[in-house]
Amino acid sequence: MTARRSHQQMTSTSAMQNLSKPPALLLPPPGGVALRIKNSPGTSGERLSQTKSMVIPDLDSSQKPIQRHKRNQSQYGTSQGVKPFQPVLQGEYLNKTKIFEGGKKLKKNWASTWVVLCSNELHFYKESKQEAMASLKPGFKPEGVDLCGALVDWTTEKSSRKNVVQISTRSGEEFLLQSDDYSTISKWHDALRRAADRLSSSEAGPGGGKATLQRSSSTECLSRRAYDSTKVKAKEPKSENRRSLMFKLNYSASDSADKIGVKNRLKKFISRRPSMKTLQEKGLIKDCVFGCHILNLCQREGTTVPKFVQLCVKEVEKRGLDADGLYRVSGNLATIQKLRFIVDREEELNLGDSQWEDIHVITGALKMFFRELPEPLFPFRFFDHLVEAIKTKEHKQKIQEIKKLIHQLPRPNHNTMKLLFHHFRRVLTKSRQNLMSTQGISIVFGPTLMWPELDAGNMAVNMLYQNQIVEFMLIECVEIFGPESK
Repeated sequence: MTARRSHQQMTSTSAMQNLSKPPALLLPPPGGVALRIKNSPGTSGERLSQTKSMVIPDLDSSQKPIQRHKRNQSQYGTSQGVKPFQPVLQGEYLNKTKIFEGGKKLKKNWASTWVVLCSNELHFYKESKQEAMASLKPGFKPEGVDLCGALVDWTTEKSSRKNVVQISTRSGEEFLLQSDDYSTISKWHDALRRAADRLSSSEAGPGGGKATLQRSSSTECLSRRAYDSTKVKAKEPKSENRRSLMFKLNYSASDSADKIGVKNRLKKFISRRPSMKTLQEKGLIKDCVFGCHILNLCQREGTTVPKFVQLCVKEVEKRGLDADGLYRVSGNLATIQKLRFIVDREEELNLGDSQWEDIHVITGALKMFFRELPEPLFPFRFFDHLVEAIKTKEHKQKIQEIKKLIHQLPRPNHNTMKLLFHHFRRVLTKSRQNLMSTQGISIVFGPTLMWPELDAGNMAVNMLYQNQIVEFMLIECVEIFGPESK
């Protein structure tokens, strides 16, 4: 009886000790699940519960202590040993512009920008250097340039500014950095070159081997070959971007050679091209009537007065002397151009046709013919002499001087002028019907029949002398040219 009581006391004592202890943690075997024993208040039994937190280590790797603190893990997806914002060269204000993106050329838009060179990127900040500190905050993404595989060099062709550095990325983007201070921009040029070379060499891996990649959620490193086996490939730049970049690089090197080759080919082509005279002799090129020198035109037609001038004068005297504003009123320009086209093609022309019913079309075409002569009806070398002659105060002496000059003209010019001025006298005989006078005809035909070779003098003064010469010759037509030949 005494032994039974002592056994019960020992049992109750051990039970009380077990209740006062914390729940026992059952250590699982490798790869197992941790089980925890705990007491549930209000129940008489004990239950086992499984925790859902577990660690699944890599079977291929050795067991490493798991670091639970967030700051001890690679939370930002950066490469091993590289911090998300680690300035290599402290920020500075530089002038920046983007000139090429996505295979398209952009307009230069220079802006003063705070520039910071980090371990693997060049960051741009719009306002000030305080904005650079905001990159430490989660989710902030400043404008940047990936320097891996980039080309950094001086340039003088892309901008008229001095001290310009060009950055060409492998994705087809191009940036220009500039500073008026050469020492400042030279420092940045050297730093950017070093960073681009370092990143390009590190991409090939140490010793030229494969580069290593890191998981964003662990500290393990995978080889490039193992990463490629997962069939996840990095996004490559568009082919057109690569083509445009390679074209720019190749074109700048061979630009001068291409220009020299083009010049040589043009010289050979021009030297082998037949002359204008040869083409005219073969009949491949024919001079038009409008714009042809009057000497060449008359020689080609075998006359001393152009045939078109004779046709127009004859048609006007036949049915247009009574027209109001003859030679002063302009005809329809489209119809005049149509008439000119027919004359230049040397087609058979009938000015009595109904499509040339308006007499002002014929007079307009005649005025256009004289205006488009390469040398006026009064040749250039006679202009100054005629101006000096018209200034003579004595009337008879003035007639003699002008008559002498007119008889010195080439025969086609003299005969055409004689026909034209006698025609003007017949127009004046109908002045009551057509309302034209000697002054009106001189105003119309003064600048049409003569003009200086070089407009060095006063245009208004020249026009005054032109009108006076034509008006005086019209009044003294018989004295200067003689009677009209039948």
